[in-house]
Amino acid sequence: MAKIVVIGGTGLIGSKVVSKLQAHGHEAIAASPNTGVNSVTGEGVAEALAGADVVVDVSNSPSFAEQDVLDFFTASTTNLLAAEKAAGVGHHVALTIVGTNRPHDIPYFRAKTAQEKLIRESGVPFSLVHATQFFEFVGSIADISTDGDTVRLPGALVQPIAAEDVSTAVARTAAGTPVNGDLEIAGPEQFGLDEWVRRALEFRGDARTVVRDDTAPYYGAVVEERTLVPVEGALLFETTLDEWLPANPPRVNA
Repeated sequence: MAKIVVIGGTGLIGSKVVSKLQAHGHEAIAASPNTGVNSVTGEGVAEALAGADVVVDVSNSPSFAEQDVLDFFTASTTNLLAAEKAAGVGHHVALTIVGTNRPHDIPYFRAKTAQEKLIRESGVPFSLVHATQFFEFVGSIADISTDGDTVRLPGALVQPIAAEDVSTAVARTAAGTPVNGDLEIAGPEQFGLDEWVRRALEFRGDARTVVRDDTAPYYGAVVEERTLVPVEGALLFETTLDEWLPANPPRVNA
């Protein structure tokens, strides 16, 4: 059994990854600012990685401003990789996004691409898990796309996945051998972004009207039709939107 340190291990995905690894007998440790480990400043990183076999990075920037995101992922990843080399860590697993390795103009994706480049060139054996958009973010996508009572979203395709399934894929990858490359994961169904959000809001009794507008931005950029869906050969999980919605009511004040 391995010692696996999960950076961002107290968050949505990280907490699930820790639980799954522990259930399979691994020594999985949740590392985050809440536990005294700050990968951006370097505080507590060396101590947390002592004796670690694997580091899983599922951390995320607290700010989505373009420069903040870039600074977060480059500083955090640089610190982690340096500490991993010093500790002799044999596998770096990072959760990233489907579409970062294709042409795009999305500021958040550019930051993730910079993170991936650091990992690929580090010399540390690695696996990059590219996930499609999480079902859990459907509410926030609607909110940032709302003007009055209207939600404007493009018809670009998306193939969303449940956070539970993402954590399963990340945990399996961490327990396996490095692929030194990319793995893509997705849910079973493709929708237009507008259709996905419309179905979710209707199910939740939300009165907002969702309008397809192919010029509308997605996280600050206009996206191509297939930027956000996986390539052939991706690992597809089974949780559907109709299964996920009843089990995941919107958060209060979310």
